[in-house]
Amino acid sequence: MLRRTIVTSAVLVSALIACESKAPGNGGGAPAPPTTAERAPNVFRARFETSKGPFVIQVNRAWAPQGADRFYSLVKSGYFDNNRFFRVVTSFMVQFGVHGDPAVNKAWEPLASPDDSVTQSNLRGYVTYAAMSAPNTRSTQVFINLIDNRNLDPMGFAPFGQVIEGMAVVDSLYAGYGDGPPMGFGPDQMRIMAEGNAYLEKAFPKLDFVRAARLVPDSAVA
Repeated sequence: MLRRTIVTSAVLVSALIACESKAPGNGGGAPAPPTTAERAPNVFRARFETSKGPFVIQVNRAWAPQGADRFYSLVKSGYFDNNRFFRVVTSFMVQFGVHGDPAVNKAWEPLASPDDSVTQSNLRGYVTYAAMSAPNTRSTQVFINLIDNRNLDPMGFAPFGQVIEGMAVVDSLYAGYGDGPPMGFGPDQMRIMAEGNAYLEKAFPKLDFVRAARLVPDSAVA
């Protein structure tokens, strides 16, 4: 979790560690995880249509191959559609990647992606996976750095892409609820995993969200 103080190093770690919390799911749902791993193109783009407007993420597989491959599968499957930006912390980051259907979360969560080496710094606009404290626990949740968060680099947070269009949209995403418990009163990640958008729509109706995320045609460089 994040305590917004000037003492940020240890705090930022826990802020991005809580993101992959374990929680029960129920029922069936789509999009289902792919049955086989798919290699992403060397460079590709994904366009996110949101409640505040569009932004585009360019992924460079050389930066973090495992993370790029997972992100490619997530976007291609439509996983991010109707996802809430459930954790928007001013002067830190925007976090998303918990699906609105608990059954989908249950299906994807066990498919952790191996860690990548950190080859790029967590600069403003760079996109990185959140993770648990244990190694190789990156799953579906990602964050966009709102500022230069270089102190995350030695902690193993490996950027795999960056926002190349629409960073002003990312900056404008609703941040009024603040961080989640225990550091704040924003959405509880365990409840999002277990209850999905039903919980968020009732308790946090002002959250912005992804309308749809799609691969940009002809943006791939093999």
